[in-house]
Amino acid sequence: MRSGGHESHNELSGTVHGPVVQAGAVYGGIHFGPRPAAVQPTPWQLPPLVRVIDRTRELATLERHRARAAREDRPVLASLSGLGGVGKTTVALSWLYTLRSRFPGGQLHADLGAQSPEGPEHPAEVLARFLRAFGVPAQQIPARLSERTALYRSLTAVRRLVVLLDDAATAAQVRPLLPAGGSVTVVTSRRRLPGLTVDGCCPVQLEPLGPEAAVELLADTLSDGRVSEQPEDARALVELCAGLPLAVRVAGARLASRPGRHIGTMVRALGEERRRLEALAIDGDHDVLATLDVSYRALPVSAARLYRLLGLHPGREFDGSVAAALCAADGEAAGLLDVLHDASLLVEAAGERHRFHDLVRLHARAKADEEESPPEREAAVRRIADHYLASATRAEEILDPQHRTMARDYGPGPVVVAEVGPGPEAALDWLERELPNLMAVLHQAADAGFRTVCWQLADALWPLFLRRKFHAECAGAHHEGLAAARDLGDTAAECRMLTSGGVGELSAGNPGHALEMFERAARLFLSADDGLGHARTLNYRGLALQRLGRRRRAAEFFRRAAAELPAYGDRRAGGLAALNLADLALAEGRAEEAVLHARAAHGTLDEAGDTYNAARAAICAGRAHLALDRLDPAEELLTTAWAALREVSAYEAARALGSLAEAAERHGRWQLSRDRCRQALDLYASAGRSRSEEAAEVRRRLRALESDEPGR
Repeated sequence: MRSGGHESHNELSGTVHGPVVQAGAVYGGIHFGPRPAAVQPTPWQLPPLVRVIDRTRELATLERHRARAAREDRPVLASLSGLGGVGKTTVALSWLYTLRSRFPGGQLHADLGAQSPEGPEHPAEVLARFLRAFGVPAQQIPARLSERTALYRSLTAVRRLVVLLDDAATAAQVRPLLPAGGSVTVVTSRRRLPGLTVDGCCPVQLEPLGPEAAVELLADTLSDGRVSEQPEDARALVELCAGLPLAVRVAGARLASRPGRHIGTMVRALGEERRRLEALAIDGDHDVLATLDVSYRALPVSAARLYRLLGLHPGREFDGSVAAALCAADGEAAGLLDVLHDASLLVEAAGERHRFHDLVRLHARAKADEEESPPEREAAVRRIADHYLASATRAEEILDPQHRTMARDYGPGPVVVAEVGPGPEAALDWLERELPNLMAVLHQAADAGFRTVCWQLADALWPLFLRRKFHAECAGAHHEGLAAARDLGDTAAECRMLTSGGVGELSAGNPGHALEMFERAARLFLSADDGLGHARTLNYRGLALQRLGRRRRAAEFFRRAAAELPAYGDRRAGGLAALNLADLALAEGRAEEAVLHARAAHGTLDEAGDTYNAARAAICAGRAHLALDRLDPAEELLTTAWAALREVSAYEAARALGSLAEAAERHGRWQLSRDRCRQALDLYASAGRSRSEEAAEVRRRLRALESDEPGR
């Protein structure tokens, strides 16, 4: 080659790696470098923001977690879980939009499709979309999941971005999608994802809105003033929606499409439980029923059946023993309850209890009606009833073994009994805690035709009614129990309902009605030639007559009872008759006679193992000694009675303390007397007897002690 009169030789031989430039002559400066890089796009994929209402606490939790992670120089990961339609994505967006200025690297969003009919998205497919959003050409996206994850994390290591992963199925699906660097990721799921806690996740469980917030959401949806003009109907509507944001939005949207429609019209449309879910739908769009159906279809077979059967439970909440009663296999209930909680179809209640959201309960019941045959539903309702009957009976045995004399009839199959003990206080607390469920089961049993369950459950609840004075529930239970016993033609059961119910009426301050019930029972016992049963009514009739002011006639009945009952072999009931004679003698000012009767009653009742009534006899004897100015034996008896009663009867314990306050005052121990008065008044209040004459007497004593300030 010639150039400018010079000959040059340009030869390339051997093995050469990399780019090569061949030139004969080169003039000027030569610079070698890489091809200019393309500008990587910044994705902004978050869906539009929707106004969030009353989620201040949840948003504050998320922000505290972000600030803590920033101080520790680590990525932010949070999960929002809850029932479908509770507003998880709305809360996530509300928070993430506030972070845009701090995270300029972009926003990624993916619907992971846990509830999709086609099944959840594979992480590899989601990563491919994310990589393309960062400008990676399709042909350069690796084939293997691990390689895509590595490339994704390389690209995000130098970016500050936010990622929203909606509707996740599992922690394993989420984990490859977590960015590197100082990014923020929020995962939403109907399922709780405990596996993410090992990745530093902050879990936030969303609950439905409270009434005020739900009304505000309805007003935001309508935006036409109807909520402020019709506040009572608006509140009724959101209560029927049970605070579920999706349900409130759907109801509001249906009203918004009819500007002239009164909110009360929608309230009436939702008033029928069986049609409520169908009414909470907009054609082709948002649908509460469809949302719940999706969650239900994702359940394993055993969990789905437990979900349906729990829908037959008549109460608002329940413990694990109810689920155990409904499960076919021993030991599977706890695991299936966990599945339902993880799917956000159950809500945790206090004391390791469980409850349905109101709309979920309707859905579960509807599924039971659709998928369980009538005999299967009846069997499940019976298992629930037997569980509560057996558990209440166990509590009755702990509290009042003398009362536990009537038969209990259970359906086929094993009966699951709840842990109600170990002692009297625990048994009473269990009965009181479960009382709403027990009453609901009693009503359900009557409707289902389980008449024996109806009266037997009323009978088992007697110790609770007697000690903690649930007068309205006592009257209602015995009314239904009496009707069931009559329908069965069971005279013994009818008499038990009349006598126990009559004692309840006495306690409620209705001696006239009580006497009518006792006399009806007496006639039934006579017709059945049951001398013992008839003798027992003597005690009851005497109590009613005493309350009616007919003391002489009452004393006659008590003396007959004290004589006849031991002759029929019931020494305990004879002891109760002696106690009634003691009370009557004390009320009439015959204190020495009261001491004699009370001492006899205490010995008989204590020997019979009736510690409750033996303590009542001790109170009577102590008060009689007070009337006789025998302070030391009075205090000894009253203190013993108070110790025995404070765990089983607030009312009787208050009576003992009121008399101990009097004894302390008469001993000149003014501060102790004041303290005992206050304790007694607290117990009267807890027993619902603040307005009783006994409580009024304690208040008068305390006022006198405080106004005179003796001993100060």
